[in-house]
Amino acid sequence: MRVAEYVHHDAVGLAKLVADGEVTAAELRTAALEAARAVNPRINAIVETWPADGGPGPAGAPLAGVPFLIKDIGAAMAGRRTELGSRLAAGNVARADSALMRRVRRAGLVTFGRTATSEMAYSITTEPVLYGATRNPWDPERSAGGSSGGAGAAVAAGVVPLAHGTDAAGSLRVPAAYNGLFGLKPTRGRVSLGPDFDELFSGLAVAGGVSRTVRDSAALLDQVSGPEPGDPYFAQQPSRPYAEEVTRDPGRLRIGVLAQAWGGRRTTAPVADALSRTVALLESLGHRVEEAEAGLGVGWEEYVLANARLFTANLAATVDELAAAFGRPVDSSTLEPATLAGYHYGQRVGGAQLVAALAVRNRVSRSLARSFGTYDILLTPTVPELPVPLGAYAEGARTLDGLGWIGTVFDRAPFTMPFNMAGTPAMSVPLAADAETGLPIGMQFAAGHGLESRLFRLAGQLEQASPWSGRVPAIWAGDRTGR
Repeated sequence: MRVAEYVHHDAVGLAKLVADGEVTAAELRTAALEAARAVNPRINAIVETWPADGGPGPAGAPLAGVPFLIKDIGAAMAGRRTELGSRLAAGNVARADSALMRRVRRAGLVTFGRTATSEMAYSITTEPVLYGATRNPWDPERSAGGSSGGAGAAVAAGVVPLAHGTDAAGSLRVPAAYNGLFGLKPTRGRVSLGPDFDELFSGLAVAGGVSRTVRDSAALLDQVSGPEPGDPYFAQQPSRPYAEEVTRDPGRLRIGVLAQAWGGRRTTAPVADALSRTVALLESLGHRVEEAEAGLGVGWEEYVLANARLFTANLAATVDELAAAFGRPVDSSTLEPATLAGYHYGQRVGGAQLVAALAVRNRVSRSLARSFGTYDILLTPTVPELPVPLGAYAEGARTLDGLGWIGTVFDRAPFTMPFNMAGTPAMSVPLAADAETGLPIGMQFAAGHGLESRLFRLAGQLEQASPWSGRVPAIWAGDRTGR
């Protein structure tokens, strides 16, 4: 299969071609590698590729033969490096498949490489010292988002139709918004993090993917969701496959809109205009849309402080473990300024402070749950501004402590993190583009605990009403020059 044809199929479509005998898994992998060679020198999304990992899985697997990429954190693949985007973990090789990786294999996905992440997934831009900055295919001078920025850029540029990612504060949804993709953060407990972890970042982090079509994300979640023995959280399994929900009528939904973020960060004019157009689209589809009142249950400063304690205490434990495993120092030779500042801050977080931070998590969860008693869906911009220039997050980072860095990240992306705290599903949908620059703009839709089905039904309706698959970035594998 030629790359020019390959890039116009989504994962479900490619799997059907394989099942019908029209193309082989080997031919698809060849096309994916050719696509990567065409665009990756321009976007730096993929840090490593490798030979085929054993073929397209069991006969009849739902996504058999579809090329796939895993993030450099959050999905351990036996015998392959997972370096967390950090010099501290450079050369780290996984000894066994994680539960998620086993499910990826059973789905038939052919994993042939790993994508870039910010160091320790500790930023919403992907500019690690270890491998360099990942560039946005729509404008290579801008960020691809983070921490799943490599996944976002690779999918947007046509290397693969969908890719693995993780999300602890918006790390799937921000890259989806920046790169013009669909990205859904599942409910806490929907996808197992076992066996090596019961939870990550005190339950804030989940695994998922980004894709160019809604049905691809639904198909992926169908294959990777479900508990493993010993999991601390459990999300009730849906009554029918998510793939079936995409084509079902969502009904008339009551949708609450938050145009401005909880912390006071003002939504910029291009994003506010995109939100207004999204509201008009929803109303034309018969939904009841109104301005929402959805409090966090705590003040913004208390909210940021609690998150800083949760993130940095977890970070400090991870850093200490890696430093001991590799016999490396914890200093500027192994960690970036923001990560190192977070490490030192986390070392000072006491047990009582960590428990208090978990209590804040509970208050946010309860408060947002009450909002979902009023609204079927909450709508916000995914981020309040267009994709930022590369280097924007580095400005002043060397002078910040761990609390200051978290405050900066949350100021840039204030809409996404509350749903990680609450553990509820949320998705970024690429419904708009900036008229002046052509840059994509994502809209975030969130639902109550365990209600991914509701989100997929709405997303499928929106995709039909306002298709986005025809929009491709400036750096696109369908153009063999990678222009």
